[in-house]
Amino acid sequence: MFAASFAPWLTRRGIHYGWLMVGLTFLTTICASAAVSLTGVLLVPMTQEFGWSKADISGAMGLLFLMFAATAPFAGAMILKYGQRRMVVLAATMVMVALLITASASERWHILISLGLILGIAAGLGTMALNATIANRWFVRSRGLAMGILTASFAAGQLSFMPTAAWLAAHYGWRMAVWPAIIGAAVCAVLNVLFARDWPADIGLAPYGETEIHKPLSASAGSAVALSFDVLREAARTRVFWVLAGTFFICGLSTSGIVNTHFIPFCGDNGVTAVIAASYLAMMGVFNFLGTICSGWLSDRFDNRVLLAWYYGLRGVSLMWLPFSTFDVVSLSLFAIFFGLDFVATVPPTVKLAAQHFGAARAPIVVGWVFAAHQFGGAVSAYTSGLARDAYASYLPAFFVIGAICLVATLAIFAVRDIRVTAGKTA
Repeated sequence: MFAASFAPWLTRRGIHYGWLMVGLTFLTTICASAAVSLTGVLLVPMTQEFGWSKADISGAMGLLFLMFAATAPFAGAMILKYGQRRMVVLAATMVMVALLITASASERWHILISLGLILGIAAGLGTMALNATIANRWFVRSRGLAMGILTASFAAGQLSFMPTAAWLAAHYGWRMAVWPAIIGAAVCAVLNVLFARDWPADIGLAPYGETEIHKPLSASAGSAVALSFDVLREAARTRVFWVLAGTFFICGLSTSGIVNTHFIPFCGDNGVTAVIAASYLAMMGVFNFLGTICSGWLSDRFDNRVLLAWYYGLRGVSLMWLPFSTFDVVSLSLFAIFFGLDFVATVPPTVKLAAQHFGAARAPIVVGWVFAAHQFGGAVSAYTSGLARDAYASYLPAFFVIGAICLVATLAIFAVRDIRVTAGKTA
């Protein structure tokens, strides 16, 4: 609505409209991920109010990640067919509906529908595919920087909203804790209606770093979905796809599934209040942002397999160490800083390896399927960690086993060749 008049105003001040699109998408992703992160805050108070087990709530979290995984590979096709702005507004509306249903929930199936089904689909529509769309459509120069910023936004949002939500849950009840995310989603929907555009050409601009205005692409949802499956069939014949998908499964297993969902309850088992535990997650969010940007810079300069081996190995060690720490200020601060730097640092090297092996055109689609494996790992971890806590009255087995699995990824990644010179070949 205001983009046509606002774009020239920014141009006169030396600012390309693409950076405003990055800002809008960054804010949108943070609000969406804040909604996903609420599960870690709601887990304990819901079990206390309704008498449900942690596995009952974790089941909804598992469904959330499964729907996230099922939607993500096709989000790019839907954005291409219906437009990025429409899909963002749809996703934001679904977030609001999901959280409003959650706030009035009284039965377990209410949580399965709201947090599991609706929120899972909304999150899948507005993450990796949306970020890749913005970076590729609006940028030629600084595309890596734009992608790094947007990649960092999801984990940063999951972690940074938690202190406020935990404080609201502690002082006003868990139903009040969902309202910041509801309000944030509403604001994002309005801002996207007013300022977002699908393509630079819609407002008479070339992508940042280009001088030629590109005609917007168009494709039917059917053909795009068919292409997604065609690329999957071709990629699945290669070893590299299964290594990247398998290690990214472990990435989801060791981050969103266990830390986002179960870190606060684990701290509660060790005498740390939800508000304090959430503040450490917020600290992770800050260092996650720094770690992801640095990882993108490193992935342009070093063997991506070595980077991933270090990331998974150090992550595994930190997860196995946490249960044996003292859960005091020093140990939790060290864990938050260390784990935060590593939280999504795996994304830039993984995307880089996919581009090397599958080419620039097919890599985004391959990454969509690899990301689905990530979310499936999160679903498995979210649910089984809750089961383990109920069975053993401790999170120690879950953290230790998942940490050990990360060490498997450290070795497995070397089954992929880092082919910088002969990019485009498969292995």
